[in-house]
Amino acid sequence: MPSLGTAELLIILLIVIAVFGAGKLANLGGALGKGVKDFKTAMGDPNTKPENDQKAKPDSEGENSGEN
Repeated sequence: MPSLGTAELLIILLIVIAVFGAGKLANLGGALGKGVKDFKTAMGDPNTKPENDQKAKPDSEGENSGEN
């Protein structure tokens, strides 16, 4: 089976842009990147800092519990 060259990949990219649109592809790319980041965090990659844990710490300490 022959491999795909640069010209073939560009044609495929143009077809995908025509079908989904540029805006939808940007959202899809962002979601894919977030998924990869979350996967690395879950697998325990030491090079990736979990951002959600840092944001959750002040709320979990109960600093804002008496303001209601």
